[in-house]
Amino acid sequence: MADLERDLIGYGPNPPHPQWPNGARIAVNFLMNFEEGGEPSVQDGDGYSETLLTELGVMNTGIKGRDLCAEDMFSYGTRVAFWRLMRLLKDRDIRVTINGTGLALERHPEAARALGEAGHDICGHGYRWLKQYDMSEAEERENIRKAVASITKMVGERPYGWNCRYGPSLNTRRLLAEEGGFLYDSDSYDDELPYWTKVGGKPYLIVPYTHTTNDTKFGLGVFGTGGDFFEFCRDAFDVLYREGATAPKMMSLGLHMRIIGQPARIGGLEKFIEYIQSKPDVWITRRVDIARHWRKVHPFGSGACTP
Repeated sequence: MADLERDLIGYGPNPPHPQWPNGARIAVNFLMNFEEGGEPSVQDGDGYSETLLTELGVMNTGIKGRDLCAEDMFSYGTRVAFWRLMRLLKDRDIRVTINGTGLALERHPEAARALGEAGHDICGHGYRWLKQYDMSEAEERENIRKAVASITKMVGERPYGWNCRYGPSLNTRRLLAEEGGFLYDSDSYDDELPYWTKVGGKPYLIVPYTHTTNDTKFGLGVFGTGGDFFEFCRDAFDVLYREGATAPKMMSLGLHMRIIGQPARIGGLEKFIEYIQSKPDVWITRRVDIARHWRKVHPFGSGACTP
Protein backbone atom coordinates (compact mmCIF):
# COMPACT_ATOMS: atom_id res chain seq x y z
CA MET A 1 0.00 0.00 0.00
CA ALA A 2 1.37 3.41 -0.95
CA ASP A 3 2.27 5.88 1.81
CA LEU A 4 0.00 8.90 1.32
CA GLU A 5 2.07 11.08 3.67
CA ARG A 6 -1.20 12.01 5.37
CA ASP A 7 -2.41 11.35 8.88
CA LEU A 8 -5.94 9.99 8.56
CA ILE A 9 -6.09 8.85 12.21
CA GLY A 10 -5.33 11.90 14.34
CA TYR A 11 -6.36 11.61 17.97
CA GLY A 12 -8.89 8.89 17.20
CA PRO A 13 -11.66 8.15 19.74
CA ASN A 14 -9.73 9.58 22.70
CA PRO A 15 -8.63 13.17 22.05
CA PRO A 16 -6.69 14.84 24.86
CA HIS A 17 -8.53 17.09 27.27
CA PRO A 18 -7.23 20.56 26.36
CA GLN A 19 -7.61 21.92 29.92
CA TRP A 20 -8.67 25.31 28.66
CA PRO A 21 -8.26 28.13 31.21
CA ASN A 22 -10.84 28.33 34.00
CA GLY A 23 -12.34 25.02 32.97
CA ALA A 24 -13.83 26.35 29.73
CA ARG A 25 -15.91 23.92 27.71
CA ILE A 26 -14.91 25.52 24.41
CA ALA A 27 -12.27 27.89 23.03
CA VAL A 28 -13.68 30.24 20.38
CA ASN A 29 -11.40 32.15 18.02
CA PHE A 30 -12.45 34.73 15.43
CA LEU A 31 -9.96 35.04 12.58
CA MET A 32 -10.53 38.32 10.70
CA ASN A 33 -8.77 38.64 7.36
CA PHE A 34 -7.08 41.94 6.48
CA GLU A 35 -6.33 41.44 2.75
CA GLU A 36 -7.73 44.54 1.07
CA GLY A 37 -4.92 46.41 -0.66
CA GLY A 38 -2.75 43.33 -0.94
CA GLU A 39 -4.92 41.41 -3.42
CA PRO A 40 -3.91 40.85 -7.06
CA SER A 41 -4.27 44.04 -9.07
CA VAL A 42 -3.19 45.59 -12.34
CA GLN A 43 -1.37 48.34 -10.44
CA ASP A 44 0.78 45.77 -8.65
CA GLY A 45 1.69 44.03 -11.87
CA ASP A 46 -0.66 41.05 -11.82
CA GLY A 47 -2.54 41.94 -15.00
CA TYR A 48 -6.03 41.57 -13.52
CA SER A 49 -8.22 42.71 -10.64
CA GLU A 50 -9.17 40.16 -7.98
CA THR A 51 -12.91 39.51 -7.72
CA LEU A 52 -12.94 36.59 -5.25
CA LEU A 53 -14.88 37.06 -2.01
CA THR A 54 -16.70 40.18 -3.13
CA GLU A 55 -20.35 40.84 -3.92
CA LEU A 56 -19.63 39.24 -7.29
CA GLY A 57 -19.33 35.84 -5.62
CA VAL A 58 -17.58 33.49 -8.02
CA MET A 59 -18.56 35.45 -11.13
CA ASN A 60 -15.81 36.34 -13.57
CA THR A 61 -16.70 39.65 -15.20
CA GLY A 62 -14.36 39.11 -18.12
CA ILE A 63 -13.11 42.69 -17.83
CA LYS A 64 -9.70 43.17 -19.41
CA GLY A 65 -7.40 45.23 -17.26
CA ARG A 66 -8.64 47.02 -14.14
CA ASP A 67 -12.04 46.07 -12.77
CA LEU A 68 -12.94 49.28 -10.96
CA CYS A 69 -16.07 47.78 -9.42
CA ALA A 70 -14.12 44.91 -7.86
CA GLU A 71 -11.45 47.31 -6.61
CA ASP A 72 -14.12 49.39 -4.87
CA MET A 73 -15.62 46.32 -3.18
CA PHE A 74 -12.21 45.50 -1.72
CA SER A 75 -11.72 49.14 -0.67
CA TYR A 76 -15.02 49.05 1.22
CA GLY A 77 -13.43 46.53 3.55
CA THR A 78 -10.81 48.98 4.82
CA ARG A 79 -12.67 52.28 4.35
CA VAL A 80 -15.88 51.28 6.16
CA ALA A 81 -16.22 47.68 7.30
CA PHE A 82 -12.95 47.57 9.27
CA TRP A 83 -14.06 50.38 11.57
CA ARG A 84 -17.54 48.89 12.01
CA LEU A 85 -15.99 45.59 13.08
CA MET A 86 -13.50 47.28 15.38
CA ARG A 87 -16.36 49.11 17.13
CA LEU A 88 -18.22 45.84 17.60
CA LEU A 89 -15.17 44.08 19.04
CA LYS A 90 -14.47 46.97 21.39
CA ASP A 91 -18.09 47.12 22.55
CA ARG A 92 -18.04 43.39 23.28
CA ASP A 93 -14.52 43.50 24.78
CA ILE A 94 -13.24 40.78 22.44
CA ARG A 95 -9.70 40.21 21.18
CA VAL A 96 -9.41 38.37 17.87
CA THR A 97 -6.74 37.15 15.50
CA ILE A 98 -6.06 39.13 12.34
CA ASN A 99 -4.98 37.26 9.23
CA GLY A 100 -2.75 40.14 8.20
CA THR A 101 -1.34 40.71 4.73
CA GLY A 102 1.80 42.83 4.94
CA LEU A 103 1.22 45.14 1.98
CA ALA A 104 -2.42 45.70 2.94
CA LEU A 105 -1.35 46.87 6.41
CA GLU A 106 1.35 49.10 4.91
CA ARG A 107 -1.32 50.82 2.83
CA HIS A 108 -3.49 51.52 5.88
CA PRO A 109 -1.14 52.54 8.72
CA GLU A 110 -3.98 53.95 10.85
CA ALA A 111 -5.72 50.58 10.84
CA ALA A 112 -2.45 48.78 11.59
CA ARG A 113 -1.88 51.01 14.62
CA ALA A 114 -5.46 50.47 15.78
CA LEU A 115 -5.02 46.70 15.67
CA GLY A 116 -1.86 46.84 17.74
CA GLU A 117 -3.37 49.23 20.29
CA ALA A 118 -6.50 47.08 20.65
CA GLY A 119 -4.45 43.97 21.45
CA HIS A 120 -5.51 41.83 18.51
CA ASP A 121 -2.79 39.40 17.48
CA ILE A 122 -1.59 39.14 13.89
CA CYS A 123 -1.29 35.85 12.04
CA GLY A 124 0.89 36.22 8.94
CA HIS A 125 -1.18 35.95 5.76
CA GLY A 126 1.56 36.62 3.24
CA TYR A 127 3.14 39.85 2.13
CA ARG A 128 0.41 39.96 -0.51
CA TRP A 129 -2.81 37.98 -0.82
CA LEU A 130 -1.37 35.53 -3.33
CA LYS A 131 -1.37 31.76 -3.71
CA GLN A 132 1.77 30.47 -2.05
CA TYR A 133 1.29 27.01 -3.52
CA ASP A 134 1.98 28.56 -6.95
CA MET A 135 5.24 30.17 -5.84
CA SER A 136 8.75 28.86 -6.33
CA GLU A 137 10.63 28.03 -3.15
CA ALA A 138 12.69 31.21 -3.45
CA GLU A 139 9.59 33.36 -4.03
CA GLU A 140 7.80 31.86 -1.05
CA ARG A 141 10.81 32.30 1.22
CA GLU A 142 10.97 35.99 0.29
CA ASN A 143 7.20 36.33 0.74
CA ILE A 144 7.47 35.05 4.31
CA ARG A 145 10.48 37.24 5.11
CA LYS A 146 8.83 40.39 3.78
CA ALA A 147 5.55 39.66 5.56
CA VAL A 148 7.25 39.24 8.94
CA ALA A 149 9.27 42.46 8.53
CA SER A 150 6.27 44.44 7.27
CA ILE A 151 3.81 43.30 9.96
CA THR A 152 6.36 43.87 12.71
CA LYS A 153 6.97 47.42 11.49
CA MET A 154 3.32 48.33 10.96
CA VAL A 155 1.68 46.72 14.00
CA GLY A 156 4.55 46.83 16.48
CA GLU A 157 4.79 43.08 17.06
CA ARG A 158 5.81 40.21 14.81
CA PRO A 159 3.34 37.54 13.70
CA TYR A 160 3.57 34.32 15.73
CA GLY A 161 1.32 32.30 13.43
CA TRP A 162 0.88 31.78 9.70
CA ASN A 163 -2.02 31.07 7.37
CA CYS A 164 -1.68 30.92 3.58
CA ARG A 165 -4.28 31.93 1.05
CA TYR A 166 -6.37 28.75 0.80
CA GLY A 167 -3.58 26.30 1.60
CA PRO A 168 0.18 25.87 1.89
CA SER A 169 2.70 24.69 -0.63
CA LEU A 170 4.80 21.58 -0.10
CA ASN A 171 7.56 23.90 1.15
CA THR A 172 5.62 26.22 3.47
CA ARG A 173 6.20 24.56 6.84
CA ARG A 174 9.88 23.99 6.20
CA LEU A 175 10.28 27.64 5.18
CA LEU A 176 8.40 28.86 8.26
CA ALA A 177 10.66 26.77 10.48
CA GLU A 178 13.67 28.14 8.60
CA GLU A 179 12.49 31.75 9.12
CA GLY A 180 11.99 31.07 12.83
CA GLY A 181 9.99 32.90 15.48
CA PHE A 182 6.65 31.24 14.74
CA LEU A 183 4.71 29.41 17.45
CA TYR A 184 2.26 27.70 15.10
CA ASP A 185 0.65 27.65 11.69
CA SER A 186 -3.03 27.34 10.82
CA ASP A 187 -2.64 25.80 7.37
CA SER A 188 -4.57 22.72 8.39
CA TYR A 189 -8.26 21.89 8.29
CA ASP A 190 -8.27 18.39 9.73
CA ASP A 191 -9.01 18.73 13.45
CA GLU A 192 -10.75 20.70 16.19
CA LEU A 193 -7.76 20.67 18.54
CA PRO A 194 -4.14 21.77 18.15
CA TYR A 195 -1.64 19.01 17.55
CA TRP A 196 2.08 18.50 17.22
CA THR A 197 3.99 17.24 14.23
CA LYS A 198 7.64 17.45 13.21
CA VAL A 199 9.33 19.63 10.61
CA GLY A 200 12.98 18.97 9.93
CA GLY A 201 12.97 16.57 12.86
CA LYS A 202 11.89 19.29 15.31
CA PRO A 203 8.55 19.78 17.11
CA TYR A 204 6.08 21.93 15.20
CA LEU A 205 2.64 23.01 16.44
CA ILE A 206 -0.46 23.25 14.27
CA VAL A 207 -3.58 25.14 15.36
CA PRO A 208 -6.19 24.07 12.78
CA TYR A 209 -8.51 26.45 10.94
CA THR A 210 -11.77 25.82 9.06
CA HIS A 211 -13.58 26.83 5.90
CA THR A 212 -16.86 25.66 7.42
CA THR A 213 -17.93 28.33 9.93
CA ASN A 214 -16.67 31.01 7.58
CA ASP A 215 -18.33 33.98 5.90
CA THR A 216 -17.02 32.83 2.50
CA LYS A 217 -20.29 30.93 2.24
CA PHE A 218 -22.05 34.21 1.48
CA GLY A 219 -20.19 34.35 -1.84
CA LEU A 220 -21.11 30.75 -2.56
CA GLY A 221 -24.81 31.36 -2.01
CA VAL A 222 -24.99 29.14 1.09
CA PHE A 223 -25.74 32.13 3.33
CA GLY A 224 -28.26 34.67 2.13
CA THR A 225 -28.79 36.68 5.31
CA GLY A 226 -27.03 37.52 8.55
CA GLY A 227 -29.54 35.22 10.19
CA ASP A 228 -28.26 32.30 8.11
CA PHE A 229 -24.73 32.99 9.35
CA PHE A 230 -25.91 33.21 12.96
CA GLU A 231 -27.90 29.98 12.83
CA PHE A 232 -25.14 28.03 11.11
CA CYS A 233 -22.48 29.17 13.59
CA ARG A 234 -24.84 28.74 16.55
CA ASP A 235 -25.55 25.14 15.56
CA ALA A 236 -21.82 24.38 15.37
CA PHE A 237 -21.23 26.07 18.73
CA ASP A 238 -24.05 24.14 20.39
CA VAL A 239 -22.62 20.78 19.36
CA LEU A 240 -19.10 21.67 20.49
CA TYR A 241 -20.38 23.22 23.72
CA ARG A 242 -22.39 20.10 24.52
CA GLU A 243 -19.43 17.84 23.78
CA GLY A 244 -17.27 20.16 25.85
CA ALA A 245 -18.81 18.86 29.06
CA THR A 246 -16.36 15.96 28.75
CA ALA A 247 -14.19 16.61 25.69
CA PRO A 248 -13.64 20.35 25.04
CA LYS A 249 -12.61 21.50 21.58
CA MET A 250 -11.90 24.77 19.78
CA MET A 251 -14.14 26.59 17.31
CA SER A 252 -12.73 28.82 14.59
CA LEU A 253 -14.77 31.44 12.71
CA GLY A 254 -13.38 32.98 9.53
CA LEU A 255 -14.33 36.59 8.76
CA HIS A 256 -13.57 38.91 5.85
CA MET A 257 -14.09 42.61 6.41
CA ARG A 258 -15.57 43.30 2.97
CA ILE A 259 -18.09 40.48 3.49
CA ILE A 260 -19.26 40.27 7.11
CA GLY A 261 -18.73 44.01 7.62
CA GLN A 262 -21.66 44.86 5.37
CA PRO A 263 -24.66 46.25 7.31
CA ALA A 264 -26.92 43.54 5.89
CA ARG A 265 -24.71 40.82 7.41
CA ILE A 266 -22.99 42.07 10.54
CA GLY A 267 -26.14 41.60 12.59
CA GLY A 268 -25.61 37.85 12.35
CA LEU A 269 -22.14 38.19 13.82
CA GLU A 270 -23.45 40.47 16.57
CA LYS A 271 -26.14 37.93 17.49
CA PHE A 272 -23.61 35.11 17.57
CA ILE A 273 -21.24 37.00 19.86
CA GLU A 274 -24.12 37.93 22.15
CA TYR A 275 -25.23 34.29 22.18
CA ILE A 276 -21.89 32.79 23.16
CA GLN A 277 -21.18 35.53 25.70
CA SER A 278 -24.42 34.55 27.45
CA LYS A 279 -23.05 31.05 28.11
CA PRO A 280 -20.77 30.11 31.01
CA ASP A 281 -17.38 28.47 30.51
CA VAL A 282 -16.62 29.92 27.08
CA TRP A 283 -13.07 31.10 26.35
CA ILE A 284 -13.14 33.68 23.54
CA THR A 285 -9.49 34.09 22.72
CA ARG A 286 -6.73 34.82 20.25
CA ARG A 287 -4.96 32.11 18.29
CA VAL A 288 -1.59 32.95 19.78
CA ASP A 289 -3.08 32.37 23.25
CA ILE A 290 -4.35 28.95 22.20
CA ALA A 291 -0.88 28.11 20.87
CA ARG A 292 0.84 29.29 24.05
CA HIS A 293 -1.63 27.36 26.20
CA TRP A 294 -1.07 24.17 24.23
CA ARG A 295 2.72 24.51 24.39
CA LYS A 296 2.52 24.92 28.17
CA VAL A 297 -0.12 22.33 29.03
CA HIS A 298 0.52 19.80 26.26
CA PRO A 299 4.20 20.10 25.32
CA PHE A 300 5.61 17.94 22.55
CA GLY A 301 5.86 14.33 23.68
CA SER A 302 3.20 14.65 26.38
CA GLY A 303 0.69 12.51 24.49
CA ALA A 304 -1.06 15.32 22.62
CA CYS A 305 1.27 14.70 19.74
CA THR A 306 1.33 13.33 16.20
CA PRO A 307 4.98 12.34 15.73
